[in-house]
Amino acid sequence: MTNTLAQFKSVVVANLLGASQLFDKLASEDLYKIAEFTSQKSLEKGEYLFREGDLPSGMFIMQTGGINIHRVNEAGKQHVVRVWRPGESFGEGFLASAAPSAVDARAIERSQVLVIQKNEFLAFLRRRPDVLFRVFTSLNAYANLLLDEVEDLALTDVETRVGRWLVRRCPDPASSDPARIRLQTTKRLLAAELGTVSETLSRTLAKFRDQDLIVINGKSVTVLCPERLSRFLRTPPAEEEFTGALACQA
Repeated sequence: MTNTLAQFKSVVVANLLGASQLFDKLASEDLYKIAEFTSQKSLEKGEYLFREGDLPSGMFIMQTGGINIHRVNEAGKQHVVRVWRPGESFGEGFLASAAPSAVDARAIERSQVLVIQKNEFLAFLRRRPDVLFRVFTSLNAYANLLLDEVEDLALTDVETRVGRWLVRRCPDPASSDPARIRLQTTKRLLAAELGTVSETLSRTLAKFRDQDLIVINGKSVTVLCPERLSRFLRTPPAEEEFTGALACQA
């Protein structure tokens, strides 16, 4: 019975690994191998996966829920770096460094995370440079994402940050077809991620709605024409009144 349960767990974990963005191209035998040193961790809302100063034992893949990666300054103000959602991986940097974590990771709702043990995974990567390349690619993509977000926070206003956040989540930012975006977090947390407060975020979304750029329905936002929203964000303020009524171009 014990062997049967262990085999069942291995199959379940391997399937979960295969559903992630990082490992979705791996063969079944590779997924089963990684599953041997992967565990599942459940977190209640508000529970920490790790804290600043901790030494995480590996990297992580979101299974359900959401993990808020943030820092808290000396004044006690929280800066949200990123919210990770199902299918996304994070903590790849812990594989290459023995330095303690510089951020906190807390569940924003009841969550489940796959924990891939560092030492065993590194040994696996030494034998599989193709998988190592995928991990480096994931790290590079995350680094580029952080650079974009830092640039947004440092060089753009709130309206531009919110607009870019919406455009980046459209399947095709250059399309004229409507794109529906499900807001999977609270307005307060999203505002913190964008470097603002919930009241300002609400006013910005209302402005986009009044310009016929988006439709808001509960916890979803439909970008009516991603290309037009991108164009709106590039338009100097003095010209907005002349371009507000532009129709989408096919």
